[in-house]
Amino acid sequence: MAQKLDLTEKELSCHLCCHIYEDPVLLPCHHSFCQECLQEYRESKKTLKCPVCKKPAPKGLPPANLQLQAMCDRFRQERRRSAERHETLCDLHKEKLKLFCLEDKEPVCVVCKEMKLHSTHNFRPLDEAATEYRVMLRSKLKPLQEKLNSFLKAKLICDQTAQHIKSQAQQTERHIKEEFQKLHQFLREEEKDSLSALKEEEEVKSQKTRNTISRINDQILHLSQIITSTYEELSSEDTAFLQKYKEIDDRTDYDVQDPEILSEVLIDTAKHLGNLKFRVWEKMKDMITYTPVILDSNTAHRRLALSNDLTSFVCQDEHRQIPENPERFDHHLWVLGSEGFSSGSHYWDVEVENCKEWALGVVTGAMQKGKTFFSGIWKCHYENILYGASSTGGPTDILKVRGSLRKIRVQLDWDEGKVLFYNLNNGRPLQTFSHKFTAPVFPYFCNQCKTYPLRILPKEISIAVPQECSAHELAFLATYSTA
Repeated sequence: MAQKLDLTEKELSCHLCCHIYEDPVLLPCHHSFCQECLQEYRESKKTLKCPVCKKPAPKGLPPANLQLQAMCDRFRQERRRSAERHETLCDLHKEKLKLFCLEDKEPVCVVCKEMKLHSTHNFRPLDEAATEYRVMLRSKLKPLQEKLNSFLKAKLICDQTAQHIKSQAQQTERHIKEEFQKLHQFLREEEKDSLSALKEEEEVKSQKTRNTISRINDQILHLSQIITSTYEELSSEDTAFLQKYKEIDDRTDYDVQDPEILSEVLIDTAKHLGNLKFRVWEKMKDMITYTPVILDSNTAHRRLALSNDLTSFVCQDEHRQIPENPERFDHHLWVLGSEGFSSGSHYWDVEVENCKEWALGVVTGAMQKGKTFFSGIWKCHYENILYGASSTGGPTDILKVRGSLRKIRVQLDWDEGKVLFYNLNNGRPLQTFSHKFTAPVFPYFCNQCKTYPLRILPKEISIAVPQECSAHELAFLATYSTA
């Protein structure tokens, strides 16, 4: 007796049509499909990849999966035999259910067909109706399966995103610790220098004080000796006293200056403590940079490699393994600035020296990040050994530049509706665009060079303390003094 088949109908169903396999074929990745389904999929998708795992498959018709075909045939036979063994009788007439009422959507017997209740109804043989309705239900399963697949894909993206968030957090935490380590090291060195200066002043002034004390002690000893010996001579016999009087008198005529009064030997605490934090902060400007535009790594195309401080990037051949997100550019090799501007005047300088192909400018915030549709873009670019400038819907203007552009300034005046580009090497304007902005404007950058980075330059930091009273402060003082 043949062994019973333990596989379910779902396990024997094609991933494309959701029906039991018809003439199944086997791909190299070991996934099987109906021959007709696979051909239709390839024609509609224009691809040879496996519909399930997306692995490439060779051209031509894959080999038949004879083992799977035999299993499907056995499954169909067993299902027919099972149906014959378990024929259900009509509850009303105790006859076999051989027909299916299309109006009432239920099996009936031949006697039921003749009843007045079904006199105007249409019927199909039971096996024919079962086949037809199975096909109908399977067709309804197909969109559900597609929806399930979309949810499974969304879940996969969410899982990848969760993992990427964790990786981003760990990487960012590492960079934060590195930056604070530099600050801590700077502060430790400043503390060491400050304490060293204090110690040096203490040593110098302590030595000066010790020297003064030593001189005073010498004078005290000498004077004490004179006084003691004189008192002894005063108490001697008259003849002896008078014989030594001249010597004693000369000794008591010792001319000594008043004790030295120490001055400017106390620690200059004001020098060490006065505006200490400000002076340290002022020194920090030599190690701290401020960049007016920071790149948004979540918008960067997968082929762009950004620096740790998010101020420069190059293009690379490999795509970074990061999850899909709607903000990321998936077509253009672009990255946006992390903040948009909705008012005021702003500028940033960009180094493009040696970059073979680049573009930079601004895009309006009304556009959908990551997509190729924008409500506005204004840019300056270098391509095919030509410098150009263009805006949305307008022609490209060829820029006449002597030599090569090394640094470019982008200036945005949102309120006045102007975008200006300057050659930073000589200060000459390159191009000016006018537009009435109504939405946030984001800086954007493109670099297709794999060797030299496109870099946003830091601004020079200056610390100025006003030495004179302002007019407002003088007016306040005048009012206060008369009050």
